[in-house]
Amino acid sequence: MNVIISASELVSALAGENPPVVLDVRWQLSVAKAAGEPPFDGRAAYASGHVPGAVYVDLDRELAGTSGAGGRHPLPDLAEFGAAMRRAGVSPARPVVVYDGGQGWAAARAWWLLHWTGHPDVRVLDGGLTAWRGELSVDVPVPTEGDFEPCPGTAGLLDADAAAALARSGVLFDARAGERYRGEVEPIDRVGGHIPGAVSAPTTDNVGADGRFLPAEDLRDRFKSLGASDGTEVGVYCGSGVSGAHEVLALAVAGIPAALYVGSWSEWSSDPSRPVAVGPDPR
Repeated sequence: MNVIISASELVSALAGENPPVVLDVRWQLSVAKAAGEPPFDGRAAYASGHVPGAVYVDLDRELAGTSGAGGRHPLPDLAEFGAAMRRAGVSPARPVVVYDGGQGWAAARAWWLLHWTGHPDVRVLDGGLTAWRGELSVDVPVPTEGDFEPCPGTAGLLDADAAAALARSGVLFDARAGERYRGEVEPIDRVGGHIPGAVSAPTTDNVGADGRFLPAEDLRDRFKSLGASDGTEVGVYCGSGVSGAHEVLALAVAGIPAALYVGSWSEWSSDPSRPVAVGPDPR
């Protein structure tokens, strides 16, 4: 599955006969900041310089619904998501390349949504904007309206009950940092720990120091060592369905299909009736 693209490949693609629509999805997790420190502003970062022709997409407003019982980044309203993608110029007949500031999480969320809703050719710029070696532009393009209509797949998406069941019948990866999985710290959600049966697999271990994905063979070996053997059904969750999308992307690089629990720990932990496991043991 060709799900990532290098910066040099993107340069070539942009010069080709059917250049991709490029989406800039710069975003950072909003957590408590020191007094007076402003929150990250993705739109301002975009305005200061972006890949020429790229269109800015707001993760919180266009790739997620309103935070609530369904988690911090639940699925967006699909009609609104489709309208946002069409405004950005997205059509099924044109490839799409998505990038963020380099972490890859936000770009992977856009990739996952477009892939899950039926776009046939979406890739993530490996290493994000930090890997781009060309000039940056401050011009804001006005793309031709696209004609993409979201058509959600019947697979690839988990709810809380399906995630719990998969942790028993297959393998459910927890993409958060190990200390959050073990319940040693929890800076955001009501309680720390993990879904019983889930396996700790921090998404940060899927990339090198430069933020680019490890080779496919290395990723395949990693996931197989964690239980994703041939024929095993695989799912992923994280805090709110963003870094988990990055792990689904890493699994795709490795050739392993996986579903995403979008509500993730922010939804699971909000219900006191759901069980919570702590410590290094999945159970």
